[in-house]
Amino acid sequence: MKTNELKELGAEELAAKISAARKEIADLKLKLASKVDVEKPGQISQKRHELARMLTVQAQLNKEAK
Repeated sequence: MKTNELKELGAEELAAKISAARKEIADLKLKLASKVDVEKPGQISQKRHELARMLTVQAQLNKEAK
């Protein structure tokens, strides 16, 4: 998702997306570690970038709320 789309989400929706992204990254890491064929190994770093973007937007929203 793009940053503008993330800023439009509510705090609860954003938190849900963050937890889902963390779970997805953990699942991808598990597949990679267990030598299961991962379709796109670069997908882990892409998901980590998306998670970082979500966390940044969440921090900005928390800062504005205070």
